[in-house]
Order: sequence, then C-alpha cells, then structure tokens
Amino acid sequence: MNAPSSSWPGDDVRRRRRLRKGMYLLPSLFTTANIAAGFYALSQAIQGSATEPWHFDWSAKAIGFAILFDGLDGRIARMTNTTSDFGKQLDSLADVITFGVAPAMLAWLWGFRMLPAMAQPDLRVRLVQIGVIACFMFLMAGASRLARFNIQLNPQPSNPGRPGRKYFVGMPIPAGAGAIAAAVHFWNGVPLDTWWWAAVWTAFVVALSFLMVSTWRFYSFKDIDLRARHPFYRILLIGLLIGGIWYFSTFVLFFLALTYMLSGVFARLAYVLRRRQAAPAAYEEASEMR
Repeated sequence: MNAPSSSWPGDDVRRRRRLRKGMYLLPSLFTTANIAAGFYALSQAIQGSATEPWHFDWSAKAIGFAILFDGLDGRIARMTNTTSDFGKQLDSLADVITFGVAPAMLAWLWGFRMLPAMAQPDLRVRLVQIGVIACFMFLMAGASRLARFNIQLNPQPSNPGRPGRKYFVGMPIPAGAGAIAAAVHFWNGVPLDTWWWAAVWTAFVVALSFLMVSTWRFYSFKDIDLRARHPFYRILLIGLLIGGIWYFSTFVLFFLALTYMLSGVFARLAYVLRRRQAAPAAYEEASEMR
C-alpha cells in the first residue's frame, strides 16, 4: 500500500508561483544598487574640493560600480525570464539619476566649479556659466536618449553594421557617464585648475551629449551569450582585462571609455566613406544601362 503524499497537487503550483515572484525581486535588487550608487556619487561630488579631491574620485568609482549593476540587472532579468514593465520603468528612472544627474554634477563641480581665482575674474565666471550649460546639455541628452530608447520598438542605427550583431542607436547613457567618471578617475579626482583644460572639458562633455542623441551605431554586447561555449583565449582576455583594471584602473578604464566613445565616430566615418565610394560606381552602372 503506497504511503500518502505529503503535499497536494496544488502545492507545486503555488511553490512555483512564489519562486517566480522571488525571481522578479532579484533584478530589482541590482537596480536598487544602481540608484544607491548614484546617490552616493552625488553625495561625494558635493563634498569634493581642491583640498579633498578623493571625494571626486570616489564619486567616479561609484558611477563605475553603477554601470556594473546596470548591466547585471538586465542580464539577470533576461536570463531568468523575469522582465516586466515595472522593472523597465524603474531601470530608466535609475539611469536618469545615476547616469544623468550624478555625472552632470560631477562634471560641473570637478571641471568648472573648482577653478581657482584668475587674473581675469570675468573669464572664470564665464567658464563656470558655460560649464553649467554644457553639463545641463549632457543631462538633457541622456534623458532624451532614454526616452527615445523606451518608445522605439525596433531601433535601427543610421549606419547599419555587421549582420547578426546588435547595436545601440546613439551612445548609451551609461557609456557617457562612464566616460566622465573615467576621466575624473584618470586625474585621481584632482579638479581642473586652468582655463584651457576647462575649455577641453567643455568640448568633451558636449561631444558626449551629441553622441548620445545621435543615430550612430554603438555595439551593445547583447549578442554575447554567457551560457554558450567560448574559446579559451576569451577567458584569458577577460582575466587580463580584470587584472588591468585592478592594478591600472586609471589608465585602463580611461582607455576603454575613449575607445568605446570613438568606436561610434569611426564607424560613422567608415560608413560615410563607403557611401561616397559606392555612389560613383552606382552612377556609372546606371549610365551604362541607358
């Protein structure tokens, strides 16, 4: 005679539902960590000064960790099939705070607000005012980039790349924030102290703003399947990258940020050159067919 079952048939269904609800919590935890890192970055940027530059550096590091959290929450949600409209909206709001407001404040306080007294006081005032405008442009460009990403069902870049690869339309806002954070970290948080460096910083922030609202393509890395098999050399490259960041973070992170930033620029230039080379050939072919 068989022993009676210790659970009813409906218990398994309820247990699976509870597990499902718990799995929705997992990506939200990383989104919450993203928001916490953004708030910490803001608090450190406000405390930074020429005598205490490490606050700026800690703010930049917090933005770097937020980029890691932002990448993990999306990956985990897709791998566990726990994506939801609530999670998408929460992630967008988190990105505005952490990758919009925090880096904009950091860029202004570090690059403009801490400029020392100059022989021409009006020049310093104008630079600080221009810095406010440039950093606000960065914030608005990032928010617009997120809004465009949320409403587009299948965004396509103006210069399509290799078939089978996934691209972002415009530079994503975490990459823009990462470029600002990497630059501050490269200087170990020591604020800019000359007007010409402030002018270069203005051009850098404005360029990031343009790239975010552009329709140029940037590789998304979303077609990399972490569950699939990969060649062993990729593991070595990842190990070298982690080691480089651990021991030489100031140089490696700044190099990676600039490389990703310029990748969209070079891809656009290559696309324009191919179109110009293809136009005469198409014209000659059309002429021969007449």
